[in-house]
Amino acid sequence: MEHSSPHLGRRTLLALVGAAVLAACSPGGPSRPEGAQMISYGDDDAQFLELTRPTEGASKGVVVVIHGGFWQSQYDLSLGRPLAASLAERGWTAANLEYRSLGNGGGWPATFDDIAAGIDALADVEGLDTSTVITLGHSAGGQLAVWAAGREEVANPDWNRPRVPVTAAVAQAGVLDFGLAIEQNLGGGAVEAFMGASLAEEPARYDDGDPIRSVPLQVPVRCVHGGDDSTVPPAQSASYVDAATAAGADATTTVVDGDHFTVIDTGSKAWATTLQILDDLR
Repeated sequence: MEHSSPHLGRRTLLALVGAAVLAACSPGGPSRPEGAQMISYGDDDAQFLELTRPTEGASKGVVVVIHGGFWQSQYDLSLGRPLAASLAERGWTAANLEYRSLGNGGGWPATFDDIAAGIDALADVEGLDTSTVITLGHSAGGQLAVWAAGREEVANPDWNRPRVPVTAAVAQAGVLDFGLAIEQNLGGGAVEAFMGASLAEEPARYDDGDPIRSVPLQVPVRCVHGGDDSTVPPAQSASYVDAATAAGADATTTVVDGDHFTVIDTGSKAWATTLQILDDLR
Protein backbone atom coordinates (compact mmCIF):
# COMPACT_ATOMS: atom_id res chain seq x y z
CA MET A 1 0.00 0.00 0.00
CA GLU A 2 1.34 3.44 -0.84
CA HIS A 3 1.67 5.67 2.18
CA SER A 4 -0.05 8.57 0.45
CA SER A 5 -3.21 6.64 -0.35
CA PRO A 6 -6.31 7.86 1.51
CA HIS A 7 -7.85 4.40 1.40
CA LEU A 8 -6.98 1.14 3.07
CA GLY A 9 -6.33 -1.99 1.06
CA ARG A 10 -8.37 -5.15 0.71
CA ARG A 11 -6.54 -6.83 3.57
CA THR A 12 -7.58 -4.16 6.06
CA LEU A 13 -11.18 -4.06 4.87
CA LEU A 14 -11.42 -7.82 5.25
CA ALA A 15 -9.94 -7.56 8.74
CA LEU A 16 -12.49 -4.94 9.70
CA VAL A 17 -15.40 -6.87 8.24
CA GLY A 18 -14.11 -9.94 10.04
CA ALA A 19 -14.72 -8.23 13.37
CA ALA A 20 -18.16 -9.78 13.52
CA VAL A 21 -18.86 -8.61 17.03
CA LEU A 22 -19.23 -5.11 15.67
CA ALA A 23 -22.23 -6.10 13.58
CA ALA A 24 -24.72 -5.54 16.36
CA CYS A 25 -23.60 -1.94 16.80
CA SER A 26 -22.50 -1.01 13.28
CA PRO A 27 -24.34 1.55 11.07
CA GLY A 28 -27.38 -0.71 11.02
CA GLY A 29 -27.47 -0.71 14.81
CA PRO A 30 -29.48 1.37 17.25
CA SER A 31 -31.39 4.27 15.74
CA ARG A 32 -31.20 7.83 17.04
CA PRO A 33 -32.44 7.83 20.62
CA GLU A 34 -35.79 9.43 21.27
CA GLY A 35 -35.33 12.95 22.58
CA ALA A 36 -31.78 13.35 21.32
CA GLN A 37 -31.02 16.79 19.90
CA MET A 38 -29.21 16.80 16.56
CA ILE A 39 -26.66 19.60 16.29
CA SER A 40 -24.88 20.39 13.02
CA TYR A 41 -21.45 21.95 13.15
CA GLY A 42 -20.78 22.10 9.39
CA ASP A 43 -22.31 21.66 5.95
CA ASP A 44 -21.28 18.04 5.39
CA ASP A 45 -23.77 15.29 6.23
CA ALA A 46 -21.22 13.79 8.62
CA GLN A 47 -20.70 17.00 10.59
CA PHE A 48 -23.20 16.63 13.41
CA LEU A 49 -23.64 15.31 16.91
CA GLU A 50 -26.50 13.86 18.92
CA LEU A 51 -26.97 15.45 22.33
CA THR A 52 -28.77 13.36 24.94
CA ARG A 53 -29.56 14.98 28.28
CA PRO A 54 -29.79 13.05 31.57
CA THR A 55 -32.97 11.05 32.01
CA GLU A 56 -33.50 12.73 35.39
CA GLY A 57 -31.80 15.20 37.69
CA ALA A 58 -29.03 17.69 37.08
CA SER A 59 -26.25 16.81 34.67
CA LYS A 60 -22.91 15.64 36.02
CA GLY A 61 -21.23 17.19 32.99
CA VAL A 62 -20.77 16.49 29.29
CA VAL A 63 -19.21 13.32 27.90
CA VAL A 64 -18.27 13.55 24.21
CA VAL A 65 -18.53 10.04 22.74
CA ILE A 66 -16.20 9.46 19.77
CA HIS A 67 -16.63 6.19 17.89
CA GLY A 68 -13.86 4.09 16.40
CA GLY A 69 -13.46 1.86 13.35
CA PHE A 70 -9.88 2.63 12.23
CA TRP A 71 -11.12 6.02 10.97
CA GLN A 72 -13.11 4.27 8.22
CA SER A 73 -16.44 5.56 6.88
CA GLN A 74 -18.24 2.21 7.09
CA TYR A 75 -18.43 2.83 10.84
CA ASP A 76 -20.43 5.68 12.31
CA LEU A 77 -21.83 7.14 15.52
CA SER A 78 -24.33 4.30 15.89
CA LEU A 79 -21.43 2.58 17.66
CA GLY A 80 -21.71 5.22 20.36
CA ARG A 81 -25.48 5.26 20.81
CA PRO A 82 -25.65 2.52 23.45
CA LEU A 83 -22.89 4.32 25.36
CA ALA A 84 -24.70 7.65 25.10
CA ALA A 85 -27.93 6.09 26.40
CA SER A 86 -26.11 4.50 29.33
CA LEU A 87 -24.37 7.78 30.15
CA ALA A 88 -27.68 9.67 30.16
CA GLU A 89 -29.13 7.08 32.52
CA ARG A 90 -26.17 7.71 34.83
CA GLY A 91 -26.74 11.47 34.90
CA TRP A 92 -24.40 12.63 32.14
CA THR A 93 -25.14 14.74 29.11
CA ALA A 94 -23.85 12.68 26.20
CA ALA A 95 -22.65 14.31 22.97
CA ASN A 96 -22.31 11.48 20.45
CA LEU A 97 -20.06 12.98 17.77
CA GLU A 98 -19.99 12.10 14.08
CA TYR A 99 -17.12 13.18 11.85
CA ARG A 100 -15.76 12.80 8.34
CA SER A 101 -13.61 9.70 7.98
CA LEU A 102 -11.66 7.84 5.31
CA GLY A 103 -13.92 7.27 2.32
CA ASN A 104 -16.06 10.24 3.31
CA GLY A 105 -13.74 13.22 2.96
CA GLY A 106 -11.88 12.56 6.21
CA GLY A 107 -8.33 11.80 7.20
CA TRP A 108 -5.64 14.43 7.65
CA PRO A 109 -6.57 17.20 8.38
CA ALA A 110 -10.36 17.07 7.92
CA THR A 111 -11.10 14.60 10.73
CA PHE A 112 -9.15 16.73 13.18
CA ASP A 113 -11.03 19.81 11.97
CA ASP A 114 -14.30 18.03 12.67
CA ILE A 115 -13.42 16.85 16.15
CA ALA A 116 -12.35 20.37 17.10
CA ALA A 117 -15.39 22.02 15.52
CA GLY A 118 -17.83 19.47 16.91
CA ILE A 119 -16.69 19.93 20.48
CA ASP A 120 -16.54 23.72 20.11
CA ALA A 121 -20.16 23.70 18.85
CA LEU A 122 -21.19 22.78 22.39
CA ALA A 123 -20.47 26.39 23.35
CA ASP A 124 -23.57 27.47 21.41
CA VAL A 125 -26.02 24.98 22.96
CA GLU A 126 -28.49 26.87 25.09
CA GLY A 127 -28.48 25.91 28.74
CA LEU A 128 -25.53 23.53 28.46
CA ASP A 129 -22.91 23.74 31.21
CA THR A 130 -19.49 23.03 29.66
CA SER A 131 -17.43 23.43 32.81
CA THR A 132 -16.90 19.64 32.79
CA VAL A 133 -16.31 18.13 29.34
CA ILE A 134 -14.78 14.66 29.13
CA THR A 135 -13.95 13.01 25.82
CA LEU A 136 -14.60 9.25 25.65
CA GLY A 137 -13.30 7.42 22.60
CA HIS A 138 -12.95 3.81 21.54
CA SER A 139 -10.07 2.51 19.40
CA ALA A 140 -9.40 5.15 16.71
CA GLY A 141 -11.87 7.28 18.65
CA GLY A 142 -9.56 6.96 21.64
CA GLN A 143 -6.85 8.67 19.61
CA LEU A 144 -9.26 11.47 18.74
CA ALA A 145 -10.45 11.77 22.36
CA VAL A 146 -6.95 12.18 23.76
CA TRP A 147 -5.96 14.45 20.87
CA ALA A 148 -8.94 16.69 21.64
CA ALA A 149 -7.90 16.89 25.29
CA GLY A 150 -4.46 18.07 24.19
CA ARG A 151 -5.44 20.49 21.43
CA GLU A 152 -3.78 23.36 23.22
CA GLU A 153 -0.45 21.53 22.95
CA VAL A 154 -0.35 21.29 19.14
CA ALA A 155 1.21 23.87 16.84
CA ASN A 156 -1.71 24.33 14.45
CA PRO A 157 -3.50 27.60 15.38
CA ASP A 158 -6.74 26.28 13.85
CA TRP A 159 -6.89 23.70 16.62
CA ASN A 160 -5.03 24.99 19.66
CA ARG A 161 -7.52 27.66 20.78
CA PRO A 162 -10.56 25.66 21.90
CA ARG A 163 -13.83 27.42 22.68
CA VAL A 164 -14.77 24.42 24.80
CA PRO A 165 -11.72 23.06 26.63
CA VAL A 166 -11.72 19.35 27.44
CA THR A 167 -11.26 18.70 31.15
CA ALA A 168 -10.28 15.00 30.92
CA ALA A 169 -10.09 12.15 28.42
CA VAL A 170 -10.89 8.45 28.61
CA ALA A 171 -9.49 6.20 25.89
CA GLN A 172 -11.06 2.77 25.50
CA ALA A 173 -8.52 0.57 23.70
CA GLY A 174 -7.12 3.72 22.13
CA VAL A 175 -4.57 4.00 19.34
CA LEU A 176 -2.32 6.40 21.25
CA ASP A 177 1.19 5.73 19.92
CA PHE A 178 1.31 6.07 16.12
CA GLY A 179 4.93 4.97 15.80
CA LEU A 180 4.20 1.75 17.68
CA ALA A 181 0.95 1.29 15.76
CA ILE A 182 2.86 1.44 12.48
CA GLU A 183 5.36 -1.12 13.79
CA GLN A 184 2.44 -3.33 14.84
CA ASN A 185 0.73 -2.78 11.45
CA LEU A 186 -2.54 -2.05 13.20
CA GLY A 187 -5.46 -2.19 10.80
CA GLY A 188 -3.11 -3.15 7.96
CA GLY A 189 -1.62 0.35 7.71
CA ALA A 190 -4.54 2.31 9.13
CA VAL A 191 -2.44 5.04 10.75
CA GLU A 192 -0.53 5.99 7.60
CA ALA A 193 -3.72 5.90 5.56
CA PHE A 194 -5.39 8.18 8.09
CA MET A 195 -2.47 10.60 8.18
CA GLY A 196 -2.07 10.53 4.39
CA ALA A 197 1.69 10.00 4.64
CA SER A 198 4.33 8.08 6.51
CA LEU A 199 6.05 9.45 9.60
CA ALA A 200 9.25 9.94 7.61
CA GLU A 201 7.42 11.86 4.89
CA GLU A 202 5.42 14.23 7.09
CA PRO A 203 6.80 14.30 10.65
CA ALA A 204 5.07 17.61 11.43
CA ARG A 205 1.68 15.99 10.86
CA TYR A 206 2.49 13.32 13.40
CA ASP A 207 3.69 15.95 15.87
CA ASP A 208 0.21 17.51 15.68
CA GLY A 209 -1.83 14.31 15.39
CA ASP A 210 -0.15 11.58 17.44
CA PRO A 211 -1.26 11.69 21.10
CA ILE A 212 2.04 10.42 22.46
CA ARG A 213 3.84 13.35 20.85
CA SER A 214 1.79 15.89 22.83
CA VAL A 215 2.63 14.68 26.35
CA PRO A 216 2.39 15.95 28.97
CA LEU A 217 -1.23 17.10 28.82
CA GLN A 218 -2.57 19.48 31.44
CA VAL A 219 -5.67 17.32 32.06
CA PRO A 220 -6.09 13.73 33.27
CA VAL A 221 -6.05 10.87 30.77
CA ARG A 222 -7.49 7.48 31.69
CA CYS A 223 -6.90 4.43 29.51
CA VAL A 224 -9.15 1.37 29.74
CA HIS A 225 -7.97 -1.65 27.79
CA GLY A 226 -9.05 -5.26 27.44
CA GLY A 227 -6.27 -7.63 28.44
CA ASP A 228 -7.11 -9.96 25.53
CA ASP A 229 -7.31 -7.21 22.89
CA SER A 230 -5.60 -8.39 19.69
CA THR A 231 -7.03 -5.61 17.48
CA VAL A 232 -5.36 -2.77 19.38
CA PRO A 233 -2.97 -4.44 21.84
CA PRO A 234 -2.75 -3.14 25.43
CA ALA A 235 0.79 -1.99 24.65
CA GLN A 236 -0.79 1.05 23.01
CA SER A 237 -2.19 2.27 26.32
CA ALA A 238 0.90 1.22 28.27
CA SER A 239 3.25 3.06 25.91
CA TYR A 240 1.23 6.26 26.11
CA VAL A 241 0.86 6.19 29.89
CA ASP A 242 4.54 5.44 30.39
CA ALA A 243 5.50 8.44 28.26
CA ALA A 244 2.89 10.69 29.84
CA THR A 245 3.76 9.89 33.45
CA ALA A 246 7.49 10.18 32.71
CA ALA A 247 6.74 13.71 31.51
CA GLY A 248 4.80 14.51 34.69
CA ALA A 249 1.24 14.05 33.41
CA ASP A 250 -1.74 12.53 35.22
CA ALA A 251 -2.36 9.35 33.21
CA THR A 252 -3.29 5.79 34.17
CA THR A 253 -4.11 2.47 32.56
CA THR A 254 -6.83 0.11 33.79
CA VAL A 255 -6.65 -3.36 32.26
CA VAL A 256 -10.00 -5.15 32.25
CA ASP A 257 -11.07 -8.65 31.31
CA GLY A 258 -12.07 -9.01 27.67
CA ASP A 259 -11.17 -8.16 24.12
CA HIS A 260 -11.30 -5.06 21.92
CA PHE A 261 -15.07 -4.74 22.03
CA THR A 262 -15.79 -5.62 25.65
CA VAL A 263 -15.04 -2.03 26.66
CA ILE A 264 -18.00 -0.73 24.60
CA ASP A 265 -20.41 -3.45 25.74
CA THR A 266 -22.66 -1.52 28.13
CA GLY A 267 -23.57 -4.73 29.93
CA SER A 268 -19.98 -5.60 30.76
CA LYS A 269 -17.90 -5.12 33.89
CA ALA A 270 -15.47 -3.16 31.72
CA TRP A 271 -18.16 -0.58 31.01
CA ALA A 272 -19.10 -0.41 34.68
CA THR A 273 -15.44 0.31 35.40
CA THR A 274 -15.45 3.06 32.79
CA LEU A 275 -18.54 4.65 34.33
CA GLN A 276 -16.80 4.72 37.70
CA ILE A 277 -13.73 6.31 36.13
CA LEU A 278 -15.91 9.00 34.61
CA ASP A 279 -17.55 9.70 37.97
CA ASP A 280 -14.10 9.99 39.57
CA LEU A 281 -13.08 12.59 36.95
CA ARG A 282 -15.89 15.01 37.84
